[in-house]
Amino acid sequence: MTSPQVEAPNVLYLDNHLIAVCKPAGILTQTDDSGNESLMDQVKVWIKFEFKKPGNVFLGLIHRLDRNVSGVVLFARTSKGASRLSEQFRKKTTEKIYRAIVEGKPESEQSSLSHHLRKEKSLKSTVFQHPGKDTKHAELEYKTLKHYESVSLLEIKLHTGRFHQIRAQLAFTGHPISGDKKYGAVTSLPEKQIALYAHRLVFKHPISKEKVCVDSPPPPFWPED
Repeated sequence: MTSPQVEAPNVLYLDNHLIAVCKPAGILTQTDDSGNESLMDQVKVWIKFEFKKPGNVFLGLIHRLDRNVSGVVLFARTSKGASRLSEQFRKKTTEKIYRAIVEGKPESEQSSLSHHLRKEKSLKSTVFQHPGKDTKHAELEYKTLKHYESVSLLEIKLHTGRFHQIRAQLAFTGHPISGDKKYGAVTSLPEKQIALYAHRLVFKHPISKEKVCVDSPPPPFWPED
């Protein structure tokens, strides 16, 4: 039974080798120089109390989500799991599906976007049509799931993992993510959230080799289907 002092994370998948949780918007995936508590800190504490682990708890960071993005985050509970999962992410054999609400109605219901991104000192990505100094290739594909009065719900599959890639590329097409003031959105959401979440992560289990598909619930403000 979980200790009352330890808030349980929203666990989406758990076994002896892995734990996947739903990261709320507003929390860091991993602690930075600010010293603010991170999702990784919370999960470590929960595992220690839940499984009565003595000493330090091993938790391998495999990937990250932006602070104001929610959704599936996967951690490894063993070093073997961490190295094998990291290799999958490096080789891009995992599948990362996001959902976003964007302003307006994209011209194409379904399309691929290929650009070149440069991460700026302002912690923002600039998008270019052609390669340039310090740019990295960025590619994604999206399909429109639903249109609302002034916004559209998109499902996005990432082919590369660049800094602020989805946010920057969609804004460049004239359809910034709702609430994403940094990239030109006119709409606002509570607590500086943006309408983007990591909906699904598909990967091969590092030990059993079976395909694992982990889905995350949408944020609280998300429109009902």
